[in-house]
Amino acid sequence: MTRAMEQVGAGLEKIIAGSLRLSPAGQGPLLAWPVACGQAVAARTQAVNFAEGVLRVEVPDHGWRTELQALAPQYLAVINRYVAESVRRIEFVIADKAAGEGARPIRT
Repeated sequence: MTRAMEQVGAGLEKIIAGSLRLSPAGQGPLLAWPVACGQAVAARTQAVNFAEGVLRVEVPDHGWRTELQALAPQYLAVINRYVAESVRRIEFVIADKAAGEGARPIRT
């Protein structure tokens, strides 16, 4: 990566972090999820709640939950680099589209 690209990347990271730190209470981690996980994962998942240091993320199925659970430590590190509120863990819950409720969490 060229020096100019590194400077642009650092500038963008500073802008993102500044914006997320200014978001309303409880919203920073929700907004940071797509930044932390990337476009492909964000297209299939949704951060639905943040309370008491726990970010809940809906995933489509058990396979996604298992894969993302393994990546949770990296996601936590990225999210906590950007937001003012500390995220202690991520709970991945399987979206139950038929009932709308009943998602089961897995703690990381």
